[in-house]
Amino acid sequence: MIVDSTPRETRTGKLFSCYSEFTSMPVLSSASAFSRVTALASQRPIHAAFAWLHANPKTIMDWQVELVAIPAPTHGEQARAQWLAGRFKQIGLSSVEIDAAGNVLGTLPAVHLPADSTGPVVLLSAHIDTVFPAATPLNPVLNGDRLEAPGASDNAAGVAGMLAIASALLHARASNAGPSNPEFALPVPLVFLGNVGEEGEGDLRGVRHIYEHSALAGRIAAHLVLDGPGAEAAVTQALGSRRYQVAITGPGGHSFTDAGIPNPIAAIASALAALAETPLPDEPRTTLNLGTIRGGISVNSIPESAQANIDLRSTDPNQLLRLEVALHRAVEDAVDHWNEKAKSAGAGSRSRLSFAVSKIGDRPAAQLPSDSPLLSTLRAVDRHLGLRTDLRLGSTDANIPLALGVPALSMGAGGDGGDAHTLREWYSSKDRELALKRVLLLTLAMLEWAADQ
Repeated sequence: MIVDSTPRETRTGKLFSCYSEFTSMPVLSSASAFSRVTALASQRPIHAAFAWLHANPKTIMDWQVELVAIPAPTHGEQARAQWLAGRFKQIGLSSVEIDAAGNVLGTLPAVHLPADSTGPVVLLSAHIDTVFPAATPLNPVLNGDRLEAPGASDNAAGVAGMLAIASALLHARASNAGPSNPEFALPVPLVFLGNVGEEGEGDLRGVRHIYEHSALAGRIAAHLVLDGPGAEAAVTQALGSRRYQVAITGPGGHSFTDAGIPNPIAAIASALAALAETPLPDEPRTTLNLGTIRGGISVNSIPESAQANIDLRSTDPNQLLRLEVALHRAVEDAVDHWNEKAKSAGAGSRSRLSFAVSKIGDRPAAQLPSDSPLLSTLRAVDRHLGLRTDLRLGSTDANIPLALGVPALSMGAGGDGGDAHTLREWYSSKDRELALKRVLLLTLAMLEWAADQ
């Protein structure tokens, strides 16, 4: 791809407001999107990139096997981050770093731009954390094209796919430079991100850090997330979720001699029982889950504390707000009830319960607009490759950019997989190549689109 484009001006400002320019960008018609994809796919450097993908399935799988053997629980991804930074450097990415949040970044620059350019970039990311505790036996087993290991699909498939895209593009650049083809240059930089904190209570902290605190904030024109296997689905609607921890505390005591002192476990059980009766609409789809409850030290002790974690999800932010209000009301009413009961039984003023409700996770709800240039480009890529993408709802790293109005989606990195988040998790690399071609063409087309704005 030989280009001669001029960088746009720097985009700065606070979170959300700094992306207003991107949200007003013109749409891309289906005809122009297909023309762009067809023109890209006909270029010799792209043929070279496709050839690398075709010739290196073993290299890609070797990376995946190495990756899953490294523990990476949420908030404990350091060893895997070091491994990925090493691979980024080994394949030849520029500006490789591990940032303050623990994310790994590497760049394929637009060689016609100065190194300190503050123009737009496109981001390709894959989360490196897993749901499994650090002590989980990993022991990956590779049998033919099938890999069995915790995290083999989610998200070793995404990380290996990201490395494959970077390697294919670097190969295309190296093999097509010369007097007859003076420069294979990306029109804007492509940043590769192995991010932390996607799973569970990670609360998307890795991607959140990129959009709130990094030098890339305000510059990301489009964001593609590789998450798990698959070739014919894309998450374009971000499922919103809020997670809370409820803590109720009291003086505690002996189960017999201190009987009558209010019990935090009884209070939190009352609150959760009331909350579970909260009516939920069928549309917009909304769910409430009482995830964990714990407290106490022995059967013959009145506990000093009890805690519970609650997960609220909806496609509508107003429903999340309604459930948050219901949660606070249920906890406050339960604590008041048990304090009043203890008072009536003659318990002293020190025998009162107190409570705290803390937000421990907040994933915003959002949706990629139907006229988004990213969506029209995805459909054009599908048409070229003979695929058909199902648009889906999910909670992924794409929640953050979608809520900011940045064109973003989450897609599979090819192959097949199953039993995610269990010790039986598996991945098959069959047909991975087609999906990676899909990712590569979509990425390159969005780089050109970003340069044209």
